[in-house]
Amino acid sequence: MRQLMKSIGALAAVALLGAGITQVAAHHSASMFDFSKTMTVKGSVVELRWVNPHVTLTLNGSSSAGEAPAEWLMETTSPGNLVRVGGWRRDAIKPGEQVEVLFYPLREEGKKSGLMRQLTVVATGEVFKANIREQEMPGLE
Repeated sequence: MRQLMKSIGALAAVALLGAGITQVAAHHSASMFDFSKTMTVKGSVVELRWVNPHVTLTLNGSSSAGEAPAEWLMETTSPGNLVRVGGWRRDAIKPGEQVEVLFYPLREEGKKSGLMRQLTVVATGEVFKANIREQEMPGLE
């Protein structure tokens, strides 16, 4: 009986360890983004998904004049970080609003996606920062 209990305990420990490892491995790095260049896309908001672990913005727009509008997916940090960074709120951006987004593109060319740095609402000029690292840089107010 004692040997059975030891075996069950060992299996339970391995299962817990395995569950913890999958949670850590599930979070991706930012290595898929090209931080050596920035791009801008202008367009109309389709959806702002205010969820953990990353808020996402879908918009229909283009990155250059003459380019046909396409659907773009922008990733940001968590909702809590966005609130701390620049006054974001769940209802800050509404579907249909015209916006301009500054972002780091994916390294894989041709993909309409990136890591958002800043969003500007065209109608009001309101700016929402999305780069939490800028807040940690010295000299920022």
